[in-house]
Amino acid sequence: MAGDEFQLRAYVHLDRMQPQYAAFVGAVTQGDPPVEGMASLYVEMAPGNWVFRVVDTVVKSTDVRPGAQIVEREFGMFEVHSLSQADVLRAGEVALAEIGRPATDAVRPEIASIQVITNVNPYQAQLLNRFARGTMLVAGQTMLVVEVAPAAYINLAANEAEKAAPVSLMHISSVGRFGRLWMAGLEADVLAARDAAVTSIEHLAQR
Repeated sequence: MAGDEFQLRAYVHLDRMQPQYAAFVGAVTQGDPPVEGMASLYVEMAPGNWVFRVVDTVVKSTDVRPGAQIVEREFGMFEVHSLSQADVLRAGEVALAEIGRPATDAVRPEIASIQVITNVNPYQAQLLNRFARGTMLVAGQTMLVVEVAPAAYINLAANEAEKAAPVSLMHISSVGRFGRLWMAGLEADVLAARDAAVTSIEHLAQR
């Protein structure tokens, strides 16, 4: 059981990975790559080194696959996934039992910033494309930029945004103090994706 200094920063369950989201995660993960339709669980904590013990317990106790196990300067985060949502939910129960905290102890997510940039200039598009790991941004498109804290919650925002509208996923960063998301498309679609992302974060914050 974790001590008093332990902090459960994020507890994030994705019911069904969307096609672009799953493809992006599969391209950047150092662990088992997920596929579309899988359920997923992200858990972020501090001190970060707790990740190793929790992941060990989870993978020994449940039939899930570990996609990420990361310890950075301040926090630790892991992700597991499975085609069986029941197995992922069970993995969450095991993780919470190991750290001795309920999911409701997780830090409430906040949207640090959100921007919709219309008619992106071609020179700015080229600058951004140097960092994007997903779809390339095309001049004239509308771009969505979302920043949340704790970082792991950006995965929920990205997945729900993709469910809501036919937007292109450019980039996700879910490690560190803030999580960041870039998406692009037609303005109306980007606005729908923005609303879905915001709603997903606000819903968790109210629980």
